[in-house]
Amino acid sequence: MGLRYLSAGESHGKALTAIIEGIPSLIKLKAEEIDEELARRQKGYGRGKRMQIEKDRVKIISGVRLGKTIGSPICLMIENKDWDNWQNIMSLVPDAAKMENRMTRPRPGHADLAGLIKYRHDDLRDILERASARETAIRVAVGAVCKALLREFDIRIISHVIQIGDVRAENIPDDPNKIWKNAEKSPLRCSDINSEIKMMAKIDKARQLGDSLGGIFEILAIGVPVGLGSYVSYDRRLDGRLAQSLMSIPAIKGVQIGMGFDSASKYGSQVHDEIFYQEDKGFYRKTNRAGGMEGGVTNGQPICVQAAMKPIPTLYKPLKSVDIVTKKPFDASVERSDICAVPAASVIGESCVAFEIARAFLERYGGDNLEQTKKAWQEDQDYLKAFY
Repeated sequence: MGLRYLSAGESHGKALTAIIEGIPSLIKLKAEEIDEELARRQKGYGRGKRMQIEKDRVKIISGVRLGKTIGSPICLMIENKDWDNWQNIMSLVPDAAKMENRMTRPRPGHADLAGLIKYRHDDLRDILERASARETAIRVAVGAVCKALLREFDIRIISHVIQIGDVRAENIPDDPNKIWKNAEKSPLRCSDINSEIKMMAKIDKARQLGDSLGGIFEILAIGVPVGLGSYVSYDRRLDGRLAQSLMSIPAIKGVQIGMGFDSASKYGSQVHDEIFYQEDKGFYRKTNRAGGMEGGVTNGQPICVQAAMKPIPTLYKPLKSVDIVTKKPFDASVERSDICAVPAASVIGESCVAFEIARAFLERYGGDNLEQTKKAWQEDQDYLKAFY
C-alpha cells in the first residue's frame, strides 16, 4: 500500500484533521516544524481578517513517539479558533430557528450552487464550509510531514510568486537558494523586490475597488532523483499527478511544467533539452525547458511547476446572483475574504508537490522504516554512479 491521506473538517467547524498512512518509521518529526509551515501559509500581503483570528497549531494525535514516526497512521489536528463564535450555527443537532435563517444566495465563482444541487441541500452553508480554502491548512500540515521524509534524502521544495494581476516579476535569480531567501522575507513571496512594490500597489488598488486579484506562483523541487514516476500507465505519470494535485487547490485554474504553454508557440529545437556527457559528471543538460520531467518520469533536473490562481471569487463589491428560494436577483453574500491569496497558495502548492514526490519516492524505494528506504535509495545512487 502506498502513501495516502484523507482530510476532514469544515471552515468554521471544531477542527481540521488528516490521517496519513504509509510514512516509514524512524523519521524525525516535531509539531513545531509543522507549525512553522502553517505560519508561512497564513502570511502574505492582501490576506483577510480570518488570518488575524486564527493562529494555526497542529496536534499530533498518533503515529509519532519520542520525536520519530513509528510506522502507524499519523493523525493530525488543527483546531479552529473561530469555533467558539460558530458553535450554534455549526451545531450537530437540528434547530428549526437556525434552519429558517439558512443561506440561500449562491456566490458566483464558488461551489455553492453546483454543490447544493449535487447534494440536495437547502442551505448553502452546507457547501461552503467544506469547499472553503480553509481546508488547505491541513494539506500544509500533511505536506510538512512529507517534507520531513524528503529532507532525509536532501530533496528541497521551494516556492515563489512570479505574477500578481498583470504585474510580472522581471529579475528572478538563477540560484534557487537566492530565490528561497528572497521569497521567505518578502510579504508577497516574490524574489524581485522592484516588481513586488508594483504588485503591492496593484493589491491596494483592488482593495479600494472592493475587488480581488489572482496571479501565478512557481514551485521548484531540487535534488529529486532520476526515475520517479513512470511512462507505462497514465495514472503513474508524475507530471499528471503533480498537475492534478495543484489543480485541486481552490481557485487554481491552470498548471504548467517547464515551458508549459510557451512551448506550443516554439520550434522543437527551442523546446527540448539537449543531452551532453562528461566522464566526471555523466549525462547532463544545459537547459531545463522540460521542467525536470520527460515522459512522466523525473530526469534528475529540478522539477519546475507553475500554477495560475484566479482572483478570489468573494468580493467586497458583490456580484449579482439569484436567491435559490425566491428566484429573485440579489447581490451575492459576502464572507470574510482575502484580496489576494497567491502567496499563501504558493505555500500550499509546496505541500501538494511534496506529497506527490514523497508518494512517488516511496513507490520507487519502498521501506517500512527509514533505514530500508535509505538502503534502497543508496543502491540506486551507486548504480547510477557506476553506469553513468
